[in-house]
Amino acid sequence: MLTKENSSQKPNTNRRLHLANERTFLAWIRTSIAMMGFGFVVERFALFLKQMSYVLGKSNLDVTLPPSHGYSTMIGIFLVALGSLMSILAYLKYRNVDLQIATDTYQPSSYLNILLSISVLAVGMFLIFYLLQSI
Repeated sequence: MLTKENSSQKPNTNRRLHLANERTFLAWIRTSIAMMGFGFVVERFALFLKQMSYVLGKSNLDVTLPPSHGYSTMIGIFLVALGSLMSILAYLKYRNVDLQIATDTYQPSSYLNILLSISVLAVGMFLIFYLLQSI
C-alpha cells in the first residue's frame, strides 16, 4: 500500500529526472551552437586572410602573408557540420532518455560524449599539425 509520503515522492522524483534530462539536452544544444559558431569564425577568418592577401598584394607595401593551404575552410565546414550533427544526436538522446525515464528503464549511454571527445581531439590534432606547418 502506498503511503502519502511514497506517492508524493514518485512524481517529484520523476519530474526532477525529466528536468535534469532537459537541462542536459540544453547543455548539448549550447555546445553544438558554440561549435557551429566557432566553425563559422574559422571559415570566415580564411576568407579574411584571402582578402587581406589580395589587398596587400595590390599595395606597394613589402608585407606578405604566410601561404594559405585552405585548411581553415575545411576545418570551419567540419565544425559547422559537427555542431549540426551533435544537435540532432542530442535531440535523439533526449527523446530516448525521456522515454526511459517515463517507463523507469533508464540505461546510461555515453555515445554522444565519446563522439564529441573524439571529434574535438581530431580537430585539435589537425590544428596543431596545421599550426606547426606554418611556423
